[in-house]
Amino acid sequence: MSNIIPLSPNSPQSSNKKTPKRPSQVAFDRRELGLILNVYGQMVSKGDWKDYAMDFLRDKAVFSIYRKATEHALYRIEKVPELKQKQGQFAVIAPGGLILKRGHDLETVLRVFDKQRFRTV
Repeated sequence: MSNIIPLSPNSPQSSNKKTPKRPSQVAFDRRELGLILNVYGQMVSKGDWKDYAMDFLRDKAVFSIYRKATEHALYRIEKVPELKQKQGQFAVIAPGGLILKRGHDLETVLRVFDKQRFRTV
């Protein structure tokens, strides 16, 4: 008589298929962070922006931009990988939740800051 031993779902012998493990948090990669910090540096040198914050959450990464550290964020640059196959994983969001630009390419999305209409007084 033989005994049947059930395998746990996490066991390497339970399945030959490899399902991609979802990361515990979303982050900007080095190239993306370089593009964001390049735009941020230009706006700081103009005197428009003063501070920033980064949040790495389970479902998205957020780069928040501030005029002063004590205010609400002027803009948020978000990376949401779940939207990669839909309208694009990158977005620039204004106060109040208005999406200024969304897309698949971060460099293209960040061009929204090149426009003169976003110059602060």
